Amino acid sequence: MPETIAKSELIAVSVTPKTVWTFVRLTSSSSLEGFGEATLTGQEQAIAVVAAKIGPALIGTGINDSANIFSQLPFSSLPEASFSSGVMQAMRDLEARSKGVPLAHLLGGMQRTSIPTYANFNRRTLDRSPEGFAASAADAISAGHQAFKIAPFDDLTPALSKADATPLINTGVERIEAVRQEIGPGKRLMVDCHWRFQTAWALEVLDVLKPADLYWFECPIPETSDLIADLVRIRSHANGQDVLLAGMENAILRDGFAPVLEAGAYDVMMPDVKYAGGPDEMIHIAETFAEAGITFSPHNPSGPICHAQSLQICAALPDEAVLETQYDETPLFDELVSAGLPVISGGSAELATTQQGIAVDLAQDVLNRLTAKLLWQAGS
Repeated sequence: MPETIAKSELIAVSVTPKTVWTFVRLTSSSSLEGFGEATLTGQEQAIAVVAAKIGPALIGTGINDSANIFSQLPFSSLPEASFSSGVMQAMRDLEARSKGVPLAHLLGGMQRTSIPTYANFNRRTLDRSPEGFAASAADAISAGHQAFKIAPFDDLTPALSKADATPLINTGVERIEAVRQEIGPGKRLMVDCHWRFQTAWALEVLDVLKPADLYWFECPIPETSDLIADLVRIRSHANGQDVLLAGMENAILRDGFAPVLEAGAYDVMMPDVKYAGGPDEMIHIAETFAEAGITFSPHNPSGPICHAQSLQICAALPDEAVLETQYDETPLFDELVSAGLPVISGGSAELATTQQGIAVDLAQDVLNRLTAKLLWQAGS
């Protein structure tokens, strides 16, 4: 008898006062489990509404029927994309486990076992002084990282006046300068602006930061259709200083990247498996970027399931992709999964070729200890 999905769950885990990770767990009729991540900060209940609406149809579906399921899932909003992408992750994990192979094998084959990474240590940096950022950079180096990303422009918004924005911009610049001094020359430093700038401010800051030798400048302004021409202008200005422009972490499916791809707005685009449609769609997006000469670098600053999924995606690509890795926000990143995540050494994560699926499970004893919230469930 074909193996089917017997149970579907949406689980939320509060891991810090500011951070909730949300997971999809699918259980098959033979009790195999597959895992996906659907984290969308502050939108847990909205994702649960989506799950309650479309999730029951998963029960009884064959675990090898992911292509048909994908065609029926909704992706018209981020909560819909989060649940639907989580389902696709879990389905493919489940299928790979049933076949006893790594997920990468279902995505075209494992092309590499060493995945280059960079450390996002923004959330672990509770001391927001320049010295606090520098201390986090030193710790990340000690943990084996060789490339780094921060989001230093706290409280800045494009709605502010220039007078009110200037001190916030100056503080961000001081943080960046402190990190560059700590890591020294030659190591990659990425700056995430979280859409906080007006175009003129972004151009000015790029000039000020030229001595900091940034690798990329990320999400400087809102990614709305009316500002695509401004993004093209910022990219040109950044490239004139040998800095790449990066963005598009919230785009949904291949179509979500099309306008900025056609305009040539970015050097690097950062699909997230939690929103972009799941692992197979991530592979298709990477192929589209390669044809256009755009760098594919997955967005991955959240929980351990997203990390494990993203590692498998990078392993299946013919061209090397650098993967974002959250660094030390909480020890639960490692504790929440029952098998060890790959250790990062020399700036890379090393994968085993003998693993099955994404190689990690949610640790039920830790979920119980944390009083994880079951947001939705169907089946038994």
